[in-house]
Amino acid sequence: MCQHKAPHREWEPNLKYLGHDQDRKYPEPETLFDDYSGRGKAEREQDMTIAKTMNDLDVKLTAPSQLTPEQLKQWNAYYGPRNEEFRKANPQGKDLVRWKYNRYLHDYLGCIKSVDESVGRVLKYLEDEGLAENTIVIYSSDQGLYLGEHGWFDKRWIFEESVRSPLLVRWPGVTKAGSVNKDLVSTLDFAETFLEAAGVSIPREMQGRSLVPVLKGQTPSDWRKSFYYHYYEHPGTHNVPRHYGVVTDRYKLVYFYEPEFDYWELFDLQKDPRELRSVYGAADYASATKELKAELERLRAELKVPSPDPASTYAR
Repeated sequence: MCQHKAPHREWEPNLKYLGHDQDRKYPEPETLFDDYSGRGKAEREQDMTIAKTMNDLDVKLTAPSQLTPEQLKQWNAYYGPRNEEFRKANPQGKDLVRWKYNRYLHDYLGCIKSVDESVGRVLKYLEDEGLAENTIVIYSSDQGLYLGEHGWFDKRWIFEESVRSPLLVRWPGVTKAGSVNKDLVSTLDFAETFLEAAGVSIPREMQGRSLVPVLKGQTPSDWRKSFYYHYYEHPGTHNVPRHYGVVTDRYKLVYFYEPEFDYWELFDLQKDPRELRSVYGAADYASATKELKAELERLRAELKVPSPDPASTYAR
C-alpha cells in the first residue's frame, strides 16, 4: 500500500511545480456561486466556502512556516509578484471568489502532479522488475473533494462531489483495459477483493463484498442497488451537521437528524444531477420516498447502526 496526503489543506505544491499551469484561468463550476436555495439549514449554515472560509494561508498570501530559507526564496519568487498584483487589484465580491478559486485550483493540481509522479514511479518499478503482469493495481481515495462546486472546498457531505471517490483498476488478463463499470461499489469492498484475489477466505462479519466478479465483467445478479452513508463529526470543522442517508443509481434520501435540524431532503439525480433542489414532500415523489425510507431502515438494521449515536451529546 502506498498512500499520499499531498492534495490536502493547505495544498502546498512541490516547489518545482509552482509554475505548472502558467497562470491558467480555470473554468468555473456552474454552482460556484450557489445560494443554497431549494435546500435546508444545513447547507446554508456550513463553514466550508471558498468565499468565507478559505484563509490567507490557504491561498498562499501567507507562506508556510516550515520552509527553509532556500525554499522560502523559491516560494516568494513565484507567489510574491502574483500576491502583489492581487493586492493592487483588491478584488471584491465575486471577483475575489474567482481569484481564490483559481489560486486553489493551481495549488491543488500542483499537489496532484506530485501524486501522479509518485504513482508513475511505482508503476515503472513494477514494469522494470517484471511484476506488472502479476500485480493488481487499484488507485482510489478515501473520499471525493469539492473543487469549487457549490462554492465549497473539503468534503464530508453525502452529496455527489464528496461521496464519489476515484477508482481505477489495472488487472492484466482479468479486467478489460479501457472498460467502464457503473455498479455501486464502496471502499468497504477493497479488503474483501484483496482476500479473494489472494485465495484467502473472507470473514462473514465483513460488511463489503469482493469486487473480483465485477472486475471480471461478471457482476452478480444480487449486487447492491443502494448504499448507506453516515456523517458523525459535528460539532466540528466546517460545521457540517450529522446526517445519514441512502443512495441509489437515481435517488438520494438524506436525513439531518440533530434536534436543531431534523429535516429530510430527497434528490432526483436523473433530473437534478447537481442536487440543487430537494423534492422531499412532493406528491409525485411519494412512492419513491416510501421505498427509500424502507430501504434506509433495512440498511441501518443490516449494518447495526446504533440509534442514537453512541457519543451524541450535541454540545456546543
